Amino acid sequence: MVVYFSGTGNSKYVAERIAGSLQEKLICMNERIKSGDTGSVKTGENLVVVVPTYAWRIPRVVSDWIGQTEFVGAKNVWYVMSCGSGIGGADIYNRKLSEKKGLKHMGTAQIIMPENYIAMFNAPDVEKAKKIVAAAGPDIAKAVLAIKHGEKLPSKSGFGASFESGLVNDIFYAAFVKAKAFYADQTCTGCGKCVKVCPLNNVTMKNKKPVWEKHCTHCMACICYCPAEAIEYGRKSVGKPRYCFENLGLEKYDYSNPLK
Repeated sequence: MVVYFSGTGNSKYVAERIAGSLQEKLICMNERIKSGDTGSVKTGENLVVVVPTYAWRIPRVVSDWIGQTEFVGAKNVWYVMSCGSGIGGADIYNRKLSEKKGLKHMGTAQIIMPENYIAMFNAPDVEKAKKIVAAAGPDIAKAVLAIKHGEKLPSKSGFGASFESGLVNDIFYAAFVKAKAFYADQTCTGCGKCVKVCPLNNVTMKNKKPVWEKHCTHCMACICYCPAEAIEYGRKSVGKPRYCFENLGLEKYDYSNPLK
């Protein structure tokens, strides 16, 4: 089974490719987290977790959900992480999570995908994003083949990686992962898309305008999926292109050829 969490579509795309190539069932964690569903999941022996990278680790909402959910039948777990530049020492923490769940840790794959964290960085334009996605193909294929043959994924480590995924991650969550800077400007149509895509039910509508509460994971779904581009994150997002995978207009992946 393949389970995934995705803010703006990158990890969903990677998960769909892996699940399709392996002919495995696919489950969206966003929906389960949003509904508070931590009920047991029948997975079979092999579990693949596909997630984005937040400050060189898997999102904390994901590790929390995995920690509370029983995966019936699972024995082995592989992690596949999409990222804008790198995953640091994420595998160290993925291994600890695997051990906590009583699962055999099979490593972590790094998949470079288009940047979406516009609260801090710039997202690429469509053409550049398409090239990044195309370049990710071989790495996804390698992960597929390793999982198919029951092999471990190569995992990176080192002092720098440990520092990024350790202290830097803690600082990132404490200092930056807050929703108070989000707001909707006068172009907001009150469509409520931001409410629907928020995996933590952190956005509500009041007087036909979105309001952000104190629970936020900075997935960027609300700001990037806004059809009117009416949402900003303080001054940091002003003038920046929004990014969501669906807007790239890429054709459906041919699952029959995992090496494509």
